[in-house]
Amino acid sequence: MNSDTVIEVLEAVDDEVFAAFGRLIPLLSTNAPIPDRDRVERVLAHPGNTVFAARAGGAERRILGLLTLVRVELATGTEARIEDVVVDDAARGLGIGRALVVAGLEAAVEQGARYVDLTSAPRRVTARRLYQSLGFELRETGVFRHRLDAYR
Repeated sequence: MNSDTVIEVLEAVDDEVFAAFGRLIPLLSTNAPIPDRDRVERVLAHPGNTVFAARAGGAERRILGLLTLVRVELATGTEARIEDVVVDDAARGLGIGRALVVAGLEAAVEQGARYVDLTSAPRRVTARRLYQSLGFELRETGVFRHRLDAYR
């Protein structure tokens, strides 16, 4: 990680944070809708979410990456997931993704999680290599998804 990079927890939405979500979230998926300000505010305010931002760039401290740690309280214990990890194309290879994931793992420990899951598409070879280097293991699961469009 570049020495001028700082990882912080986002607590509130200002114009810079909102702009960062609008700029970075589309890098995750071309199908992902660009979040409006209300969505970003709800994500940051949700008690199960901890949203991290990586800032770099000297005096302007521009947000170059985001990560959301999702904590779920269940009868069987506290679980956590890392979601929406994204780094600006211009900042890839600088260790920002690694720093964000480490911050998420450390927060999961502090929040009492038993483990942290994340998903990463097979086409994201570099990201998957990063996750494995940090101790994540590929699991064979039967993840099911039910789209709720029919209920709306």
